[in-house]
Amino acid sequence: QLVESGGGSVPAGGSLTLSCTTSNYANWCMGWFRQVPGKEREGVVGFYTTGGATYYSDSVKGRFTISKDSAKKTVYLHMNDLKPEDTAMYYCASSLPPCSKLVASGYKYWGQGTQVTVS
Repeated sequence: QLVESGGGSVPAGGSLTLSCTTSNYANWCMGWFRQVPGKEREGVVGFYTTGGATYYSDSVKGRFTISKDSAKKTVYLHMNDLKPEDTAMYYCASSLPPCSKLVASGYKYWGQGTQVTVS
């Protein structure tokens, strides 16, 4: 089970942090995705909960980062310098390895999503 929180409305240039708490944490692949109506779900960041590389989409590289709290089984998406084009429903996803990085079809479990609006 994945539960996201932290969405909201912010002005352009602002920051927001999303949280995703999962019931399965250690040695899992996780990712953040976003989707706007009428478009395909876009991979934002993919990573392995226990070490390994983190993969960011070009559209967010340098602005978004993740952090992890293993004790809380929670991962965070820190979004800085937000732009109107970042407006979307953001989803947290997870799956067992091998990790699919930014490919949505490779993730089995999904949260309910949290809306981010940048104006």
